[in-house]
Amino acid sequence: MGKERQKVGRRGEDEACLYLIGEGHTIVERNWRRGHRETDIISLKGNELHFVEVKSRTEPTVADPEVNVNRVKIRNMVSCALAFLNGSGRRQLPDDLEICLDVLTVVFHSDGEVSKMEYYPKAFIPIYD
Repeated sequence: MGKERQKVGRRGEDEACLYLIGEGHTIVERNWRRGHRETDIISLKGNELHFVEVKSRTEPTVADPEVNVNRVKIRNMVSCALAFLNGSGRRQLPDDLEICLDVLTVVFHSDGEVSKMEYYPKAFIPIYD
């Protein structure tokens, strides 16, 4: 991944965290990894544990960022959620949590300001295969 793309991705995750905190979420983890898979943000709100995929782009964009959350990415999200819940991360959390797979997109103007942010809570229902 190019340095500019990494920079945009990191800024998008920063903006996403600020947004989620403003919506009452507590950030549990950022960039949680298991093997080669990664979850951008894990947050807690009430009795819901959110695994959030953040997609960031800079204008002009050819397609909306959420278009890039495909079947492979969804499987990755489910795999990461299961790994987190079956691992040491789970110990710090209550037992009766609803698991949510969310997508949050951030589009920046060329000057670096946020142009558009969209949050899709519970975007996918986990499928365990």
